Amino acid sequence: MAAPPTGFRNRHRSPARAGAAPSPRPRPRSAVLALALALVGSLALAGSSSADGSAGTAPLRSSSPYTGEPAVPAPVLALKVDNSARARPHVGLERADMVYVEKVEAGMSRLMAVYASEQAPVAGPVRSARESDLELLRQFGRPALAYSGVQKKLQPHIERAPLYPVPQEKNRDAYFRDQDRPSPHNLFMQSRKVLDLAPRASLSRDIGLRFGPAPAGGRPTRQASVSYDAARTSFEWSPKQRRWLASFDGEPAMSASGARLGGRTVVIQRVTMRDSDFGDSTGAVTPYIETLGEGTATVLRNGRAYETRWERATPQSGTVYRLADGSRMPFAAGQTWVVYADR
Repeated sequence: MAAPPTGFRNRHRSPARAGAAPSPRPRPRSAVLALALALVGSLALAGSSSADGSAGTAPLRSSSPYTGEPAVPAPVLALKVDNSARARPHVGLERADMVYVEKVEAGMSRLMAVYASEQAPVAGPVRSARESDLELLRQFGRPALAYSGVQKKLQPHIERAPLYPVPQEKNRDAYFRDQDRPSPHNLFMQSRKVLDLAPRASLSRDIGLRFGPAPAGGRPTRQASVSYDAARTSFEWSPKQRRWLASFDGEPAMSASGARLGGRTVVIQRVTMRDSDFGDSTGAVTPYIETLGEGTATVLRNGRAYETRWERATPQSGTVYRLADGSRMPFAAGQTWVVYADR
């Protein structure tokens, strides 16, 4: 296990993701934020250099296929995130392009954060991957996947999957533990080190999302939620911030930086959940979330709810959301959250 890098113990605040509305920023409860700030500069400098390491002209910017905001094609890094109460507040989620909320064993939830437009220098807490993640991530090409580990029988499937697995158990220098937090909810990844271990990770690519002005119709909506047996994820529309503010189990979802978590667009996607062939380390049944096929989804944006149908034909293809007239549902530019609900 790597020791926290230089500057980790300094008391600083981590900047919020671009596009996130400002929130009160109390003094950080964990020294993990110092590392995030210390690494922001090095990541920015790395992004402005040419392949041979010399200073160069920045690539032409286009629109991110994940946020609709200006961005350059960049390696995709997926991170499996702990979402138990003791894992909060999270670190680095406000910088993700997309956040997926998934049901796991005992009716709890975990998150999958996808980064490309920008990287969180430090993010977590990190937990173990699940079988469902393999199907979900196929649409991103061959991304890097940061996670703490997996059930032993699942490991060969992870290694054969079209991704670059970077588990903590085999790549300890890319991770560290924050001793100010309780174990096992204190494992954090350093994105630059993870991506160094996956130098050929796929660049950001079209996964079926479209961005643009809100369509006509929809119904005025201020709140929406999805409940699992032991977890609840809810969203409240903020007219002032122009985004959906997230809550976990009735408490505001916060970043350790002090930023309130939430997205410009929220998708409540109804899917089939069945028992996975791979339980967790204790033998508990793990849900398998089927993200292939078709079904219904409620898309929240601009204070309104739109009923859509989703379709994803193959593992390699993205997920398309269509309105009743068959047209593509446009998302609001910015971070998107996708919450899987049992149909």
